[in-house]
Amino acid sequence: MKRLLILYTGGTIGMDHTPEGLAPVPGFLPQQLARLARDGVSWEVREYAPLLDSSAITLADWQRLVADIAANHDAFDGFVVIHGTDTMAYTASVLAFCLQGLAKPVVVTGSQLPLVHPRSDGWGNLADAIEAACQGDLHEVAISFNRLLLRGVRARKLDAASFAGFDSPNAPPLAQFGIQPQWHRAGWRQASGPFRPQLPASPDIRCGMLLPGAMAAAFGRWLAQDTPDAAILLSYGNGNTPADAELLAGVQAASARGCVVLNLTQCVRGAVAVGAYAASQPLAQAGAVAGGDMTPEAAQAKLLWLLSQSLSPAEIRARLAEDCRGELTPAA
Repeated sequence: MKRLLILYTGGTIGMDHTPEGLAPVPGFLPQQLARLARDGVSWEVREYAPLLDSSAITLADWQRLVADIAANHDAFDGFVVIHGTDTMAYTASVLAFCLQGLAKPVVVTGSQLPLVHPRSDGWGNLADAIEAACQGDLHEVAISFNRLLLRGVRARKLDAASFAGFDSPNAPPLAQFGIQPQWHRAGWRQASGPFRPQLPASPDIRCGMLLPGAMAAAFGRWLAQDTPDAAILLSYGNGNTPADAELLAGVQAASARGCVVLNLTQCVRGAVAVGAYAASQPLAQAGAVAGGDMTPEAAQAKLLWLLSQSLSPAEIRARLAEDCRGELTPAA
């Protein structure tokens, strides 16, 4: 008998009709889950209060999730986190980094339409998530959505208008759910070392996206004048930026003060590859770390995790370039 813990944080999936329209209704979703009962699996549902719209997720909510999974790690065979879709990939990434040494499945799911809708995708997503959470050799955080099981640190919400809301553009799925599940076990990660959960702290992490024109100079001035703990720069193509003097001076000054500047591409597919174009070189020479094909969601989570440890900026920069949770495609 597999025993699962289901943590229900909120989201569209558990909404019901109210006089004010669709809204989360406490107690509704746990009752609906009884329809998915099956032999060989039992579960306990813990409903968070208040139920969250995932766009309002905070660091405290992530800390609570990490703490709840850590406190119940030995008592259950797997975990399902029911979550709104807007920030689902962010939460999955945070859990993946903060649950170090995880040796059990943690599967995050939700839906585009609530269970009360006659065409809800929630039933299939929940059933697949429960199936995945019963796989004892799945030692990582995953997202179950639209008949796919995706690595949490690779997943992104790419579509708000169809059931195919999530994909992992730079990595293959961990499983596909048809009449029979296709488990791509050869690509699954295995636990290394003891289970060591870590609550994320609250460093100052900021993000800016380059736009043609004066944005590069403005980003450089902002870094130089108000230096955060870390900054994510969404650049063009393979990590290209203009060789703007203010941008490069700002990155260099911030880096010298201990700020970790991470260069990610705005492209959904592909990676930052320093040297692919000459325009990718100046930012690296100023001190920015090339983020490869890491997603912005995984980048924030990885920075939260690294900045919550007693690491020097140089150590953090080195770890950012390493694949720690399957978030990066290793260099050929």
